[in-house]
Amino acid sequence: MRVLHFFKTYWPDTFGGVERTIHAIAKGTAKYGIQSEVLSLSKTPAQNSREFDGHVAHKAKLDFEFASTGFSREVFGRFRELSEKADIVHYHFPWPVMDVVHLTSSLRKPTVVTYHSDIVKQRMLLQLYKPLMHRFLTSVDKIVATSPNYAATSQVLQRYRDKTTIIPLGLDEADYPHASEDVKARWRGRFPKPFFLFVGVLRYYKGVHILLEAAKKTKLDIVLIGEGPMQALLKAYAGEHSLENVHFLGALPDADKSALLELSMGFVFPSHLRSEAFGLSLVEAAMFGKPMISCEIGTGTSFVNIGGETGISVKAGDPDALANAMKRLESDPNVATSLGAAARARYEEWFTAQRMAMAYAEVYSALYQLSSPMKLHVEI
Repeated sequence: MRVLHFFKTYWPDTFGGVERTIHAIAKGTAKYGIQSEVLSLSKTPAQNSREFDGHVAHKAKLDFEFASTGFSREVFGRFRELSEKADIVHYHFPWPVMDVVHLTSSLRKPTVVTYHSDIVKQRMLLQLYKPLMHRFLTSVDKIVATSPNYAATSQVLQRYRDKTTIIPLGLDEADYPHASEDVKARWRGRFPKPFFLFVGVLRYYKGVHILLEAAKKTKLDIVLIGEGPMQALLKAYAGEHSLENVHFLGALPDADKSALLELSMGFVFPSHLRSEAFGLSLVEAAMFGKPMISCEIGTGTSFVNIGGETGISVKAGDPDALANAMKRLESDPNVATSLGAAARARYEEWFTAQRMAMAYAEVYSALYQLSSPMKLHVEI
């Protein structure tokens, strides 16, 4: 069976949460005889097709971007060419250009959409986009939500309940290099005191500005891994308020990130808006057995981190609550250890790449069978 994944960005241009999810699905479903390809846009597609970890990443030329949406004339032809060879087309929402490509392609292949997020920031543009969006979502065969929390709180998904299923995002532990003792010793030397860790792109909805407010209320060290559009403003704020307990490390190699995840006292994730639809960094923290602090925003963050079981869930946008949660975990190591062990157990039950890949293989198989009942069922 051949599956074509379609999203606006992919390796090697970017490798964020959605891209990591596509990679994990492509890699994980290969064991079920599913051959995956990925089509995305690139400003500089030096090669139109490149092999990546057992699957092929295809590129179409990115012409320009507007409101976080990439546009391309070339992608219409590339999509038609690649979708003709596919048995299933797997879309990753949201990306309005994808809707147009789909609706103008006369595609007659089974389709599945992973609904990663509502459109939250561009509210005015959303009103113009809604008719196109609903035509697209009505036309596809299956929609996958990444958590029951998001499916229950998304007004868009509620409209398509009959064809929506839940498959939580998952990560493969094998993709995370084990940190050597030398690497861990180097980071211990830099951060000898207990510290909390944040990992993520520094975007407006990540709530890092709220975390910096919380940092003023505690002397605990807070280490941040990641870069992004808010980086300069956040660093300036930390400098203005002499937040010597806040440490911006920028982007780091995976071995260093693994070391800091191992060494951290806990993981703090202050995202305060629904743009944070799942929080794959929380899955990383759970994989490393760390107690988590997150905000209740009605999305998948509260499916990964269950308050009182795997960590602490606090009111969104409340720096006092964030500070108190960090103080609580620091003051009671036994509670922190217990919550971290439960987080690890929850990762193993719900958020492995193997579980996610098996669930998608079952979705593909069912769609494949419906489209051509005489074809063989995929062995799960």
